[in-house]
Amino acid sequence: RATLSARRTKGGALVGFHARQSGTIIPIPECKLLHPDLMAAMPALEALVKIGGSRSAELSLTVTRSLGGPDVAVTGGKPLDAGLRAALAQVAEAQALARLTWEGETIALRVPPAQAFGPARVVPPPSAFLQATAEGEAALLAAASDAIGDARTVTDLFAGAGTFTLPLAAGAEVHAVEGDAAMMAALDRGWRQAPGLKRVTVETRDLFRRPLEPDELRKAEAVVIDPPRAGAEAQARALARAAVPVVAFVSCNPVTFARDALILMRGGYRLDWGQGVDQFRWSSHVELAARFSRPA
Repeated sequence: RATLSARRTKGGALVGFHARQSGTIIPIPECKLLHPDLMAAMPALEALVKIGGSRSAELSLTVTRSLGGPDVAVTGGKPLDAGLRAALAQVAEAQALARLTWEGETIALRVPPAQAFGPARVVPPPSAFLQATAEGEAALLAAASDAIGDARTVTDLFAGAGTFTLPLAAGAEVHAVEGDAAMMAALDRGWRQAPGLKRVTVETRDLFRRPLEPDELRKAEAVVIDPPRAGAEAQARALARAAVPVVAFVSCNPVTFARDALILMRGGYRLDWGQGVDQFRWSSHVELAARFSRPA
């Protein structure tokens, strides 16, 4: 997935990325970073900008690969009216977009933009968080699976739409917790329609303000936690007081990970291993996964 910036121009549309530390949009006609499926969606994005953009305002276009084709969500465009809705829907159909969302409103749904999470198929809400690349997602999932081992009950914190929950449910009962109700609903539907998975329960909860407390974690043999860049300081403090044997920690920010890891270790956990995942080629950004255990 990627989020591109765009602006309508006198001669058409400009779609690309911002120059480094700049508001200037740079076109990317031969980008080696984006997946070819995303590059193939560029004509559709340009058509949307020509119809719904303006020369005075910048649009943001989130485009995601899905099993049904490109899933596009746009913000910053013209206000919707009957004529614009019809024109946008025509572009979505002509360009074979799976779904088109404009300022949070679904304009066209040609086919469900499903994501494969293990044996489950999940249709996340528009612009929902997903890992940026399939390869990076697979590496992080493999690390989390290795970390929890044969745990039979798992709590997945900051679960999103089920990136870790549903593959792990092939071998364990999983309780998924996430602050976004729409993502929790999508995860639950995906689990109910998937064959062969163990029990999955979902809970919508703001883990920054209301982290799961030790008594709520007493049944978990392992915890998987994948917070946003801000980390999970409050939840780490609660985990440090809990008796969960294993914590699989996935992070997109080594700085906040270091802070939260120190909290766990001061609470009695041991850092068994950590590994980097270079999901963003040609950038300094790095993901990581680590295993913490509490000695018996």
